[in-house]
Amino acid sequence: MIEGIVIKSTGSWYNVRRIDTQEVVKCRIKGKFRLREKILTNPVAVGDTVTFDLESGHNGIINKIHDRKNYVARQSPRRLHEIHLLAANVDQTVLFSTIVDPKVKVGFIDRFLLMTEPHDIPTVIVFNKKDIYDDEAMKEYDYLKNIYVPIGYKTLLVSAITGEGLDELEILLKDKTTLIAGQSGVGKSTVVNALQPHLDLRTGDISDYSGKGQHTTTFAEMHPLSFGGSIIDTPGIKNLSFNNLEPMDVAHNFREFFQLSQNCRFGGSCSHINEPGCAVIEALKKETISTSRYQNYLKILDEIGDINYWERNE
Repeated sequence: MIEGIVIKSTGSWYNVRRIDTQEVVKCRIKGKFRLREKILTNPVAVGDTVTFDLESGHNGIINKIHDRKNYVARQSPRRLHEIHLLAANVDQTVLFSTIVDPKVKVGFIDRFLLMTEPHDIPTVIVFNKKDIYDDEAMKEYDYLKNIYVPIGYKTLLVSAITGEGLDELEILLKDKTTLIAGQSGVGKSTVVNALQPHLDLRTGDISDYSGKGQHTTTFAEMHPLSFGGSIIDTPGIKNLSFNNLEPMDVAHNFREFFQLSQNCRFGGSCSHINEPGCAVIEALKKETISTSRYQNYLKILDEIGDINYWERNE
């Protein structure tokens, strides 16, 4: 039996880097794997440590997935009751966004954080394309920074064109395994190429018709960094849904709401919608928590069937 780390997922086949020789072996899986009784669209994730056997033709068969220290998973965009693993065993995630071109979607940021929060995975929000920000865009960046930094999420302003902020980003990435993600068109591949030109990741333009980014990364893949560490690049994400979650999963993973819930009359069982003595609602009235975060929270609860968001906000 041979141990290795999965460095690329292409559907039914996985590229696995042997720990002993660093050779990359093309492997398939044997049997079925589950995640806490949940059905997986991809039972093996980039970043997984696995055990495999060699078969004829120099390919391998994965027969064991080692325990994960963490993982990042999303609801499958095509199969609503199945889970899709984005990566495993990461030290942090970097979410790429941009204020303009395409316009920032704060709801998407909050949804992404809902994926990383359950495992306490540190997340850095990187706003790219600073070189094209006007005064209004900078005000928007400052507004968002004042939302996320106080609750413990680092933000960084960069430009792949001018190089601004890239030195600080390199320091954040050094010697760590980092999942990088973002909606299509925000320029994550362009930023990585500016840091590591030899990787030559595919990049794409914004669609003139839709104003949205076009997918360039097809499969999740791990890339080593010349200054130490590695990144796991993922395909651009159009949207995130959470029909796989229960209401309390959402409430407990908006971190500032969870911290306040110890002061709620109903404690950790408070949904922060209309319960008496809710500390979150009181903080909202005092403007000590973000209104936009709370609105996005209600929208997610609405989608999973716990409330009617629009009736709540008439």
